[in-house]
Amino acid sequence: MPLPYTLREGLAGFGRSRFAALTSTSALVVALVLIGMVGLLAWQGQRVAAAVQQRVGEVQVYLEPADTAAVGRIQRRLTALPGVDSVRFVSQREAAAEFQEAFGEEAALFDETLFLPASFRVRFEGVYASPDSLAALQEAVSHWAKVDEVVYERTLVENVRQNVRLYSLVGLAVGTLVVLAALLLVGNTVRLSIYARRLLIRTMKLVGATDGFIRRPFLIEGVVQGLVAGIVAAVLVWTLYAAAGNLIDGLDAAGWPGGSAAVPLLALVLLGAALGLLASWVAVRTFLKQVRLS
Repeated sequence: MPLPYTLREGLAGFGRSRFAALTSTSALVVALVLIGMVGLLAWQGQRVAAAVQQRVGEVQVYLEPADTAAVGRIQRRLTALPGVDSVRFVSQREAAAEFQEAFGEEAALFDETLFLPASFRVRFEGVYASPDSLAALQEAVSHWAKVDEVVYERTLVENVRQNVRLYSLVGLAVGTLVVLAALLLVGNTVRLSIYARRLLIRTMKLVGATDGFIRRPFLIEGVVQGLVAGIVAAVLVWTLYAAAGNLIDGLDAAGWPGGSAAVPLLALVLLGAALGLLASWVAVRTFLKQVRLS
């Protein structure tokens, strides 16, 4: 079958059954908006979880009295460790100032203001801020020369990791349900759209048209509906995501997966085309099997 005929018939389907096309496209828009928003919120949740895990996974490396050269060597060794995000040196004076700020007037009970040792505060990337990794690092670094003690909040790190794991499982379950609901919504709507043109399909089969000849215009129509729905959904997701950033504290609406809004929104448009194609293919294939010529 010539390609121009397939394209022409696929686009003509919008004019022949406007209500069915509008219904299918609307269902696709709803499904894509649900998928897009759930995906973006899940991505934001993972970012927040990684930041919290990184923050609570900060390691304090307390030093024995040491000269500048020894401190520099320790800093270079800490920086070279796998997964290190930042290394900050805290002098005795800085530690005393932080102690004064934290305890206020009660800090005056200590006669010696520089009783706290100098230290390094080491932060690791999210995947490295795990209890096992930090325990191994604590064991190794505590034996370095001029290192007095290595401390981190072990219980807090373990609790955060358990909560992140629970959040990930819940998010995966919710995301799976949303995708399944979207597919069912789109599939049923497209099936009804094709059923509305059952007489046309039956007539084409009566005159000898093959299943492939009948199917291809519907597939083109499904792709076009998916592209239109994807564009509308991308605009809605962009608007809703920006609004959510203004309403929810801590939600970085300026942040997008891939560093740009174009990447996820383009993916949403392509997903719309793929869903439209898949739903049309399944619906037409199922309906063609049910058509009886007698």
